[in-house]
Amino acid sequence: MNLHFYNTRTRQRQVFEPIKAGRVGLYTCGPTVYWFAHIGNLRAYLFADVLRRTFELNGFDVTHIMNITDVGHLVGDGDEGEDKLEVGSKRDGKTAWEIAEFYTQAFLKDSERLNILPATKYTNATDHIPEQIAMIEALEKNG
Repeated sequence: MNLHFYNTRTRQRQVFEPIKAGRVGLYTCGPTVYWFAHIGNLRAYLFADVLRRTFELNGFDVTHIMNITDVGHLVGDGDEGEDKLEVGSKRDGKTAWEIAEFYTQAFLKDSERLNILPATKYTNATDHIPEQIAMIEALEKNG
């Protein structure tokens, strides 16, 4: 059975063909860990779980990487305001690192309660800042 996806660029339905036969790399944005996830947040993770399970049911070996945003997410959508981790830090009287760890664990417990498969690997934004800077510089250079 072939999987089909709607390609928004071509506005057509097309057969899914992985880059490597039989393997799917799935990267999803995870939570910004400054507070508990709410149902609106969890909806995105439920969708990613259904997508992953669909790939696996169709015989694909899936490597799922989920990012945990543990710094640098501003309150305003226009890159303005205060970092959400700093807001949580002031609110709870803890360091930003303590806030991030506490709410990461809360997210993982909530995901387990919802029977969401754990990602193959979770990666924290703070562990990849040099790579993020390099990517931004490459994007700026290429217009």
